[in-house]
Amino acid sequence: MLKGIFKKVGAVFNGRKLDEELLEELEEQLIMSDVSMDTTAHLIDGLRDAARRGDVPTDEDALLALQDGVADLLGSSDRPLKFAAEGITVWLFVGVNGVGKTTTVGKLAHRFAREGRKPLLVACDTFRAAAIEQLQEWGRRSESPVIAHSQGADPAAVVFDALAAAKSRGRDLVMIDTAGRLHTKSNLMNELAKIARVTERELNKAPEETLLVLDSSTGQNGLVQAQAFAGSAPLTGLVLTKWDGTAKGGVILSVARETGVPVKLIGIGEKAEDLIDFHPQKFAQEMFS
Repeated sequence: MLKGIFKKVGAVFNGRKLDEELLEELEEQLIMSDVSMDTTAHLIDGLRDAARRGDVPTDEDALLALQDGVADLLGSSDRPLKFAAEGITVWLFVGVNGVGKTTTVGKLAHRFAREGRKPLLVACDTFRAAAIEQLQEWGRRSESPVIAHSQGADPAAVVFDALAAAKSRGRDLVMIDTAGRLHTKSNLMNELAKIARVTERELNKAPEETLLVLDSSTGQNGLVQAQAFAGSAPLTGLVLTKWDGTAKGGVILSVARETGVPVKLIGIGEKAEDLIDFHPQKFAQEMFS
């Protein structure tokens, strides 16, 4: 699943001395693997400094130094999804259209229902009837109730009813599927703030997670989205979907470094089980294999 996305990057070394020519080739391969210019420069500068200190006398040392640089970007430890210490946990899912928000919510409902939690799904994409129907289908699969209003309803009102339903029905995990939006649409961004205010008023707390869902295959466009949303909403984590559909994957380094928001989940296939926790150290170790 994670193996080999930077295989061509690692192949640049191939017994060669770490010099400026090699660094230029390495820079090109990183950019071709969807690592941003800024993050690529950060990694290359780290290798160049290591060479000046005499820390990378062989190509193997240089490759290990690059892997260490990747590991530093991704973080030293796992960042698991947050649950409330007691009572109801609320997760809010945001992102542009077509990235897989509804599917992400459905897969997580399937997972945590099997683990003994009691999910309740909230259909706040009231612009598209198909989104409500899709979430209801995921609700049937995981035997989780879905709170939905008619098309065009106020999403904050849907959340208000959902929290009341969670309290009355003893549901302990509320997952809010929102409409696709661009950060430039101020009315939609204000809508997210309104949903958060409803949660704070009804539960005396903000959502435990506000997760930005990104399509891995969109490359640098995913980084642009992540930067924009990170500047407009209190993000707690990133979900990278459609990981199985990209042969590059370098955007994961860029979003981690340039937003400061941790990657928490990766989607690796269509099945309900194919949304997995992200382990940064494992990723860093395997990505060059």
